[in-house]
Amino acid sequence: MYLKRLEVQGFKSFADKMEFHFTPGVTIVVGPNGSGKSNIADSIRWVMGEQSAKSLRGAKMEDIIFSGSDKRRPVGMAEVSMTFDNTAGLFSLEYSEVTVTRRVFRSGESEYLINKVPCRLRDIHELFMDTGIGKETYSIISQGKVEEILSAKPEERRVLIEEAAGIVKYRNRKNEAMRKLTDTEQNLLRVSDIINELENQIGPLGEQAEKAEAYNRFKEELTSLEINLFINQLEEQKVKLAEARHAVQEFLRQTEGAETTVAQLESQVEKLRLALSQKDEEISRWQQELYQLATEAERTESRIGLTGEQARNMEQLVQRLGQEMVEIQQRLDGLEGEFAGEKDKLSQVQAGVAAGEERL
Repeated sequence: MYLKRLEVQGFKSFADKMEFHFTPGVTIVVGPNGSGKSNIADSIRWVMGEQSAKSLRGAKMEDIIFSGSDKRRPVGMAEVSMTFDNTAGLFSLEYSEVTVTRRVFRSGESEYLINKVPCRLRDIHELFMDTGIGKETYSIISQGKVEEILSAKPEERRVLIEEAAGIVKYRNRKNEAMRKLTDTEQNLLRVSDIINELENQIGPLGEQAEKAEAYNRFKEELTSLEINLFINQLEEQKVKLAEARHAVQEFLRQTEGAETTVAQLESQVEKLRLALSQKDEEISRWQQELYQLATEAERTESRIGLTGEQARNMEQLVQRLGQEMVEIQQRLDGLEGEFAGEKDKLSQVQAGVAAGEERL
């Protein structure tokens, strides 16, 4: 297995996308100080899961994103992809090439991908275990690290040897299994304590269960009785509602009859008023005739001295007019009686209507 390709974009001094192709053997990167040679090693350390910004020669993770220059604007993301040849099957993946990608944004969000499939940082760590290129095994030896390796403590050298021997994965699995066994033992102790506590509560809980059963039984009976009571009350209310509706319909029917009677009586009263008006006109006409006759009588009286015959004729005329006056007076008296009767009927109708409104 060997590193085939490294793709860097937006990482430190690499504003544009850069691709580094490696072939079997030794690859040397030559350049003056400050040209970004160390940034290549930092990008490899970062894509393998380095979380310390200080190890990448920065104060915070955002510092690894290209921050701009006099001629270039800052970018919002840094991305590094590292491709390995896996024809020997060193990685436990069924691919001839394995590409590990890491992205970071200025907002602080990070993404990890293996062959363009999102994954966890832990998945990347497990991928590199026992391959000899772990981020903590000095497979990447930067300037000043040789002396640090030579002066390392025995425990630190042991980590390097175990990584080279390919047993770190199994040691980590063993430690993980031991941790799970310890957690399981602690859980079993807690379960035993809970069981003992529950056994002590069985007696009181049994009594409470019996009380709860009795309570539920009585509650069901009470609910059934309340439902029956509600149903009976509902039926009674339905009967009362039907009776009330019938009474209202009967009252409306009576009201309609009374309104019809009142309308008829008002029509009759209007006819009587019209007849009375006509009679008043006749009386006025008769009074006018009487006035004319009286005038004519005065003229006749003035002529009495002229002729006796005219006087007798005038007396006869006066007598006849007197009789007509009597007849007219009698007719007026009859009309006044009829009008008084109609007025009494109208009063009775108005009293009936008022009584109907009070019942409404």
